[in-house]
Amino acid sequence: MQLVGMLDSPYVRRVAISLRLLGLPFEHRSVSVFSTFEQFQAINPVVKAPTLVCDDGTLLMDSSLIIDYAETIADRSLMPSDANDRKHALQVLGLALAACEKTVQIVYERKLRPLEKQHAPWVDRVRNQLAAAYAGLEAEIRKLPAVADEASMGQAALTSAVAWSFTQLVIPDVIAPADYPSLAAFAANAEKLPALLALPQV
Repeated sequence: MQLVGMLDSPYVRRVAISLRLLGLPFEHRSVSVFSTFEQFQAINPVVKAPTLVCDDGTLLMDSSLIIDYAETIADRSLMPSDANDRKHALQVLGLALAACEKTVQIVYERKLRPLEKQHAPWVDRVRNQLAAAYAGLEAEIRKLPAVADEASMGQAALTSAVAWSFTQLVIPDVIAPADYPSLAAFAANAEKLPALLALPQV
């Protein structure tokens, strides 16, 4: 399998780390949807990161769908099996993915749209949504089991850490760690695990 996309994308990175935690070998191809658009287009005409190129040539897109397939072939899940634990993990995962989405929207607004065309009310709305997502994560992250090693890391914890690190990388002026101390500490500890160290965002 080949995983196509840059690790500075939280979606690519969460897939890469998930594949490693599931024990699935893969080749990572650092191809950008921006600077190497044509190269990515030759692999996947949709030019969507992450893209997983399966051994039979099938292209899979969207991080959650790729992880679903990976768990199927690994015959193991990074989500809890207990219904209540799973419900909470899905709640946390939804908040983390929302944080990723809102961070990306702010980055695109800043980097792809000329300053004079940026719409302040829209940016304020997205910033408020991002803050709400992280406020939710700050409250819920304390309820997750402690992550002592890779074996105990689930998808909710993984994606929360990846989301936080991504936001701090690209828009550190928007979300202050002091406002979300539990989440900041949780992500800092997670980033020390071998799987995350092996697949850094930069």
